[in-house]
Amino acid sequence: MEDAIKAFVMHLQVERNASPETIRNYRSDLHQLTKFLQRTKQEAVPVHINTVTGNAIRAYLHSLDQQGEKASSLARKLACLRSFFRFLVREGHLHKNPTENLRTPKLPKPLPRVLTKDDAAALMEFPTGKSSLSLRDRALLETMYSTGARVSEVVGINLDDLNETDGLVCLRGKGRKERMVPIGDLALQTINEYRKSLKQPSSSGYLSTTPMFLNHRGGRITTRSVARMVSRYSSRLASGAVSPHALRHSYATHLLDEGADLRSIQEMLGHASLSTTQKYTHLAMDQLLTVYDSAHPRARATPSHLSGKARKSS
Repeated sequence: MEDAIKAFVMHLQVERNASPETIRNYRSDLHQLTKFLQRTKQEAVPVHINTVTGNAIRAYLHSLDQQGEKASSLARKLACLRSFFRFLVREGHLHKNPTENLRTPKLPKPLPRVLTKDDAAALMEFPTGKSSLSLRDRALLETMYSTGARVSEVVGINLDDLNETDGLVCLRGKGRKERMVPIGDLALQTINEYRKSLKQPSSSGYLSTTPMFLNHRGGRITTRSVARMVSRYSSRLASGAVSPHALRHSYATHLLDEGADLRSIQEMLGHASLSTTQKYTHLAMDQLLTVYDSAHPRARATPSHLSGKARKSS
């Protein structure tokens, strides 16, 4: 099993160009399955891929469910196993995929959390001070809200990816697909202030892979560090803390509110399908109805002719 996992990880890295986070999660999921199968066998003999059955995988997922694992996590683990065993069948190591008859857990579809425009503006102002870390945090927040980038895309930005002249930045999305998206003047200004605070050499002194955003040790900042940073600042909002993905949702919803078309938003978000982007139309409509109900004088009022309080004509 271990050799098969190593071969699959190599396939993810070389052929599918998967992100380090995806590779880390898939490797962890496969090792978790291996440990479960080893425990159920109650033998010291290593697990072999030919002995893994659909029932064994079903039992594994059931045990995780009993431990309180979220449906979204179970679905991700099953997706990993499907990909793993499809790879083994394709490479001729297995004759049959043991996951082919397993159902994906039904997932709830809550609307994404979105900041109001006032809360988004307030969040941008929370990092204060002139230290490099404070300037970096503000630049990160501005960049995420200005571009709608995933947190993994933001931490992956290199200095050469920024085109200040045209106001564009190159983002590497899922499958390392590159796309150019607009970046606003305020985001560019905060980035420049941050980079100047580092007192690093001019553009001729860095490599094309030099990270835009650094941690306190001078290396590339991680997605977890960005998530902690966003949570820390957003906890000061009256609406409570949000994840970095909420900035992406807010970006798309606010663009839609201001008249941007769905196809353009799809391109900027890097969605493969327009149906993925369409959830923001539902979100925008919900917000619109909420505003209407609270602001329109007759949105909820009982018509006078039904209330019995209509004035009599004189």
